[in-house]
Amino acid sequence: MKIALAVHGGAGTIARDLMTSAREKQYRDALELALRRGHGVLMDGGAALDAVEAAVRVLEDSPHFNAGKGSVFNADGQHEMDASLMSGSDLRAGAVAGVTNVKNPIALARRVMEKSGHVLISGPGAFEFAHKQKIELEDDQYFFDQFRYDQWKETLGTDSYQLDHSDTEKKFGTVGAVALDAHGHLAAATSTGGMTNKKWQRIGDSPIIGAGTYANDSTCAVSCTGHGESFIRAVAAHDVHALMSYKGLSLQEAVRVVVHEKLPPLDGDGGLIAVDLEGNVVLDFNCSGLYRGQVGNDGEFRTAIFR
Repeated sequence: MKIALAVHGGAGTIARDLMTSAREKQYRDALELALRRGHGVLMDGGAALDAVEAAVRVLEDSPHFNAGKGSVFNADGQHEMDASLMSGSDLRAGAVAGVTNVKNPIALARRVMEKSGHVLISGPGAFEFAHKQKIELEDDQYFFDQFRYDQWKETLGTDSYQLDHSDTEKKFGTVGAVALDAHGHLAAATSTGGMTNKKWQRIGDSPIIGAGTYANDSTCAVSCTGHGESFIRAVAAHDVHALMSYKGLSLQEAVRVVVHEKLPPLDGDGGLIAVDLEGNVVLDFNCSGLYRGQVGNDGEFRTAIFR
């Protein structure tokens, strides 16, 4: 039986000339570690859901990506994190939005799916649930990163917000994973710290099932990254599934239509990763870069940043 796993660490206008070889190695090493962790689960006959959670946890624990430890600062100088995951076999899903001090928001999203009777919980309620579920918490210092702090200081007191990962205007940052397990089941997971300097407890596409995350065993599993408002309006993740299910498009063609035709008119800069039941993996984006990696049946770990 085929297995496949793909991960992403965000998309954006990533300037190649500003990417030092040392920095590129740090990103690639973190992506490969996430792949190895998730792939290990799949090789042991584990579930796709466990694999995507394991992979995303690695990226949340890295300071290099805008999720978990590396989350950006909001307008109040706080960290508000969002995450979701979905099981393709039974369409169960769990998500959290605007959570603080939770070390691995994806683990909390999994607990929401399994223990709460709900799909999406947010803010202080989600924190209370995390406490009740004995989810690992960390103090503010754990989430402090000088690079993120400097990014925030640049935008402080203005109405401008920043997406992550770029050294120019457009900055996107989210992490995610999609997997096919040996039992033929699909799963997807996405986690983010949102936008630098975001106000009013803004929530993007990452914790919204169908927008930033979607999995269905009849078609594909999808995790998105980019300008969240646009991905919500496009219902981007579900649209890939819909194009396959209703129009009979291949995964590659469905992803191409969403990323290059549906999203751009909505200012939908970004990209997505997806896997289908045959183990085909597509990693596509309409900006200059996407931190990404994949591994299939051959066991070869591939990572990339630029096109």
